[in-house]
Amino acid sequence: MNSLQIFSIRPRKGILWAFLVALTLAAAVLSLWNGSVQLSFSQVLDTLTGKDTVSTASHIVLYSRLPRTCAAMSAGLALAVAGAVIQTVLENPLASPNVIGVNSGAGFAVALLCAIAPTAQSYAPVAAFGGALTGVLLINGLSRRTGASRMTVVLAGIAVSALFSAGIDTVITLVPEAINGISDFRIGGFSGVTMTGLAPAVLLILPCLILVLSFSRQMDILRLGSNTARSLGLSVGAVRLILLVLSAALAGAAVSFCGLIGFVGLIVPHTMRRLFGEESLPLLLSCALGGACFVTLCDLLARVLFAPFELPVGIVLAFAGAPFFLWLLFRQRGGRTWSD
Repeated sequence: MNSLQIFSIRPRKGILWAFLVALTLAAAVLSLWNGSVQLSFSQVLDTLTGKDTVSTASHIVLYSRLPRTCAAMSAGLALAVAGAVIQTVLENPLASPNVIGVNSGAGFAVALLCAIAPTAQSYAPVAAFGGALTGVLLINGLSRRTGASRMTVVLAGIAVSALFSAGIDTVITLVPEAINGISDFRIGGFSGVTMTGLAPAVLLILPCLILVLSFSRQMDILRLGSNTARSLGLSVGAVRLILLVLSAALAGAAVSFCGLIGFVGLIVPHTMRRLFGEESLPLLLSCALGGACFVTLCDLLARVLFAPFELPVGIVLAFAGAPFFLWLLFRQRGGRTWSD
């Protein structure tokens, strides 16, 4: 690549970054502004600046739309970054938190916690992390020990996901009051989210995101293959384990408040790779912004599409994600096996 090509690429990337940041901010503004109840932009602005805290409009913004927007952006960020990490560690472009059982593992742990200790729901992010970690370690162990192909890993992930889903059904059957609004939890959505309920998950998501970003160089080395990474002095097993733990924490924290929404960790990383390339740091940052923007816009669409009736955002994501997954599936040729 000559110098002219390099200088032509940099402005293009700069424009893409500016557009992505602007689109994410616009998604947040639109989410606060629009919904089943029509508000003016000045009403939203007055509420956010503290000029109005007593009107009906301010209550809608502060207690409904603001928590919902923060939840959508946090979930999108966490699931997209978790998907990018899992795809790198498992060396499998079809892997994502919902496909390989990470989300359902987190959901099973949350259901179990609610059944055993209904008053301890503030610990849901911790329980979800444990369930997500169990799912991701099962798939990682299978990949490393059996030399499974990409397709086998995906099929195993679907089986693990079905197992955890059966566990959720068992808990709900035996303890029907374990999760209020179980249908919303299974589909995924943000209705009823409060800032108080969101805080513990966000306090887990933010440090995990920072730690994942700090491992971007190791992820770049890991992409070269296990043998090459070892020859460069990277402790492959330890780095894989750390990254899987962090991705499980991100996905589990998201599931604890938004339910089993899917395909974010599949669609966003693939889109960002096409726009920003394979280098890990730009990929992770763009996934964070792109995931927050994508889920917020999908949630906005779910709210206004049939207003005043509302669709769970999980349905919108399923309509978008299922065809995307099938397209990726048919693009795969042969299936490279895991190289330890």
